[in-house]
Amino acid sequence: MISPTRPVEDVYRVTTLELFFDLVFVFAVTQLTGVLADELSPLGVLQVVAMFGVMWWIYGGYAWLTNTLTPTTTTRRLLLLTGMAGFLIMALATPGAFKDTGVAWGIGYLIVVLVHAGLYVQGNSNILRVLPANLLAAALIIIAGLLDGAAVRVLWIAALLIPIAMPYIVPAGGRFLIQPTHIVERHGLLVIITLGETIMAIGIGAEGLTVDAELAMAAVLILALVAGLWWVYFDRDDERAEETLSAVDDGTRTQLTMFGYFYAHIPIVVGVIVMAAGVKKAVGHAWEPLHGGPAIALASGVALYLAGQVLFRRIMRIGPSRIRTAAVPVALATIPIGLWTAAAELVALTVVVAATLVAERLAATRAATAEARGVRRDDSDLRESGA
Repeated sequence: MISPTRPVEDVYRVTTLELFFDLVFVFAVTQLTGVLADELSPLGVLQVVAMFGVMWWIYGGYAWLTNTLTPTTTTRRLLLLTGMAGFLIMALATPGAFKDTGVAWGIGYLIVVLVHAGLYVQGNSNILRVLPANLLAAALIIIAGLLDGAAVRVLWIAALLIPIAMPYIVPAGGRFLIQPTHIVERHGLLVIITLGETIMAIGIGAEGLTVDAELAMAAVLILALVAGLWWVYFDRDDERAEETLSAVDDGTRTQLTMFGYFYAHIPIVVGVIVMAAGVKKAVGHAWEPLHGGPAIALASGVALYLAGQVLFRRIMRIGPSRIRTAAVPVALATIPIGLWTAAAELVALTVVVAATLVAERLAATRAATAEARGVRRDDSDLRESGA
């Protein structure tokens, strides 16, 4: 993510092509959910984290790219569509990326990197300073696809860490002028699409099953949980974040965007991925005990999502986070309930999220009431003093 050397173009709203791009990216995220659902183990988590980290790094690069350079010309649109093709190849290769399709995954990533650089260089030639790190990451993944064993995992971790470390080792120079409305809307839409991926997991988990009262109730319970997570993110937090970004100087805005929308959104998106893996296992067996993996996935996914929200709020300076912080361990405490029955864990998690929202609303109401009383008291003191 590099700063431009000339003024940012007028960018205020996310274009439909960017939304189209995000749909392909979320398809790749959906594939990660499938990998985790098939291997709910520490090794499976490591593989998903490595693949997601590499994807997220370059996705962030595209989000910042289109915040600076609008995809309005034919050339830019064709290049962005080519980048989408690269993501599609990565998505298709994801199930076997650590086995027999690693080379294809690396080639897809190489396409994404080259397109990103080809577009970005039109507005900022400093992209060439970090391009070698992105190319090296693609090369490492391709090489990993030719190997097996522990070497594959080592190369993947290196491919993840090298591009992220490069901007701190080789400063890009210049400034980055962030368009607050665009960056907030872009990531908000991404969160909505990612939450929709959990709804898709209901259909995948219910495939081939009879649509009876039990299945319908399980689907409704999952929908209620997802709706609660939507409410947590969009209950004015996005509006307040935009207000914060608009009120600060360019340098501070760049830092807040990096830490708030790149780093803090990692647990938010990963939380949805992990939860969706649990949903796939739970929807067809909602009235039965869950195995440890799916029960942990459901609870830890919600906990990660809430933890990301806590981090996001603190970075963006948009309100207290004590209630959401307290909700994280409570969400994790529902794991034993899932070992009793999946539906009970879904209900418990929904109650945790709903209680968090209600508690925050009551706290906000009390704070507003106290502030109003303080203002009235100040006015009364002024009148009594004759001011």
